[in-house]
Amino acid sequence: MHLPVRDAELVQIVDASLAEAARRAGALLACRIGCTQCCHGTFAINALDAARLGAGMAELLATDPALAAAIERRARGWLAAHGADFPGDRKTGALGSSVEEQERFVEFANEAACPALDPATGRCDVYAWRPMTCRVFGPPVRSVNGDGAEGLGHCELCFIGIAPEEIAACEMPVPHALEADLLRDAGESFETVVAFALLL
Repeated sequence: MHLPVRDAELVQIVDASLAEAARRAGALLACRIGCTQCCHGTFAINALDAARLGAGMAELLATDPALAAAIERRARGWLAAHGADFPGDRKTGALGSSVEEQERFVEFANEAACPALDPATGRCDVYAWRPMTCRVFGPPVRSVNGDGAEGLGHCELCFIGIAPEEIAACEMPVPHALEADLLRDAGESFETVVAFALLL
């Protein structure tokens, strides 16, 4: 999948929303460089996220080949360590959609560091191209669980001991509809994980 032109609009909206939520939260939002709890464990990313990471790697190959090579080494190491248990297609990186594969993914590589994470600095080496899950993790974000009930979730290291109404005042709106439109227009519905996307 090629990165749609309008992905820049999506990223701009999300980044502005994050900046405003962070402004309202102040010190209650504990996220900072070197805090890497959210950089461990595997999560699904969509085709748009994968295309954005691919575009980022292409840019790094042109502007900072040494960094691109280091990220690629970490991604290949990640796959060497966890690829045999990957619940999906190990050649394409597409996550499986069967009930059994989805159940296996719940426990898959839960403690593994993201290959985009520089272990020496605690920085994300593809920060400008990171997936939407990474962009919205930390501040309060509204979601709907499997039962259809809405909730406001945030990083467990943030907003400790804060009243629900104070947390709600820092909510970060997320443009899910725009993201869904871009995915629909692209005709791509697969999901993968960061390690595969960094090597596509």
